[in-house]
Amino acid sequence: MKQFFGMSRSGDLREATRGLSNPQLILLMSNSQQFETHVHELEKLYPHVPSIGCIGMSYDTNIVENGVGVAAFSDGVNAAANVLEHVSTVPVKYIRRMEEDLTRVNASQKDTVCIDFCAGNDACVLTTIHSALRRRGISLVGGTGDGGKISANGRIYEDSVAYALVKNLHGRVKAYKENIYHPMGNYRFIASNTDKAKYMSGSLNGQPAKQVYQSILKVTEQEILTQTFKNPFGKLNGNETCIISIKEVNGNSLACFRQVNDSDVLLLLELGDYQETVRQTIQKIQHDFQHRSAVFSVNCLFRYKLFTENNYMNEYLKDMGTLGSHTGLVGYGEHYNNQFVNQSMTCVVFE
Repeated sequence: MKQFFGMSRSGDLREATRGLSNPQLILLMSNSQQFETHVHELEKLYPHVPSIGCIGMSYDTNIVENGVGVAAFSDGVNAAANVLEHVSTVPVKYIRRMEEDLTRVNASQKDTVCIDFCAGNDACVLTTIHSALRRRGISLVGGTGDGGKISANGRIYEDSVAYALVKNLHGRVKAYKENIYHPMGNYRFIASNTDKAKYMSGSLNGQPAKQVYQSILKVTEQEILTQTFKNPFGKLNGNETCIISIKEVNGNSLACFRQVNDSDVLLLLELGDYQETVRQTIQKIQHDFQHRSAVFSVNCLFRYKLFTENNYMNEYLKDMGTLGSHTGLVGYGEHYNNQFVNQSMTCVVFE
């Protein structure tokens, strides 16, 4: 298979798609002002080609902070794209679409992946999607776009998730998740006084959540939202730790980018040697795949900000480029199988 990536910093879709011929799947990553125009224009340029799209920055060896990026797969790919609607209420109503698409592409664990772009309500979405994918052992990699809108096959949706099933006809696929944080000391908290609808955590070990965070890290209330780059929370999920970023301070409560429930066990995390972690990820992929056709990744917006502030983003993209054709999305929440995580990187590698 082959992966294409084109960009236009001015938002010219024809420039971004220059050289793209006979695609079998297109991933559109646009900006809030031009998203709807780009969706309709893309459908005119490549009618009936499966496509999904969202609002967000994109990259290959360079980042497109504004404008438009287009990734596409061709040569040896069987793909289907579709949408699950009303994800905040009844996403399961539309799950038959995915089940039929899985059959249509003849999806199997060794050679098929699901890539999704979500408009929100991620936790509910992932539970629903995973119920269909797990029967065949299909991995999921994706993320949340900006603006509450996504597209699928030339149409724009809100309160929905667009997905693409990608079957590699000439090799394996494998999904990865990268975490650049580790537990800080022995801090462990039981969450209470939570508001699941607002992703709010009111108390940690019976004390106001804001005050607990401030007292440990010696930060002011104004510094909390930048400190979360270095010290997010981690939610224990079996043997996995899902990273949870702080979104805002609300009185003595902390609103997060991921749902926290009463009695959830949270850890305080700290930033590790992220450059070494990236090197280890690259080495693992190289070990698992001697020959790589493509890598598609989703990097958290907070990782992008952290790497940019530390003058590492360009080096990071260059390093990932050593794997071959690498493209991706800067997301507002990352998806890995049935997990909705923050401040992480997820990716799929195609042999």
